[in-house]
Amino acid sequence: MTFGQNSDSMKYKILCSDLDGTLLSSKSDVSDFAISELERIRDKTQIILVSARMPRAMVYLQRRLGILDQPIVCYNGALVMHGTIEISSTVIEMQHLSEIHNLAQLHFTKLGLYYADEWFVEENTARVRKEIRYTQSTPIFRATSDTLKDWEDREIGAHKVMLMGTKVTSDILYPLLEKQFGDDLHLYRSNDTLIEIAPKSVSKLTAIKNLLKKDESLSDVIAFGDNYNDIEMLEHCGYGVAVGNAREEVKAIADNTTLPHYEDGVAQFIKEHLEG
Repeated sequence: MTFGQNSDSMKYKILCSDLDGTLLSSKSDVSDFAISELERIRDKTQIILVSARMPRAMVYLQRRLGILDQPIVCYNGALVMHGTIEISSTVIEMQHLSEIHNLAQLHFTKLGLYYADEWFVEENTARVRKEIRYTQSTPIFRATSDTLKDWEDREIGAHKVMLMGTKVTSDILYPLLEKQFGDDLHLYRSNDTLIEIAPKSVSKLTAIKNLLKKDESLSDVIAFGDNYNDIEMLEHCGYGVAVGNAREEVKAIADNTTLPHYEDGVAQFIKEHLEG
């Protein structure tokens, strides 16, 4: 089904939306149109932001949308927060982190390490500067070995690891990582040069399930997304909508397709289909 074929009014208790490439009309912000449409429905529909981002890279968007009273799903489900309250947290263990670091070093690839609102990188590269600009968050610059030692002392792990290399190193590393860690960790290639790693036991969908109240089910949820890490969510929620710029595999499993994110596809779909 494609955008515009069905103008019937829909009612859903919960709206879950990915951010980058989906709800965000630019790389770092929501449009006035999106703010207006979400404001129109938010008294009757719970709005939950679901992303690979860290909490502080999502909270400023919650503030813009007037939904600071709602939970957020961070790091693709590895961390769920409601204000300052941690609802659930699943991390990559130190043993795996050390092995990933060793493998990355062999292939001249730097790591970005994330835990809650902490973000550690070694160097201020062009990739890091781009991430700062898009997420409005600033990392701590420190040797990865020092971060791992600190985390070992604190007995914590990583909610997300980002490997930042070149296309050549990423092409080499991805199958090696998949072979060594594929049973325990979820690997996701976000572009030619970036590999994201997260705990395999959690996902956007598992986080949404855990947030449902006793009288709610996945059939009460409408979800929006664009990328591979949204497929499970769009497939199993009550209604899944892919934005026009979504990967073809995402469009294939979605119940409907709307305009691209840069044309405010989510807001346009809400305007035409969802009751306020």
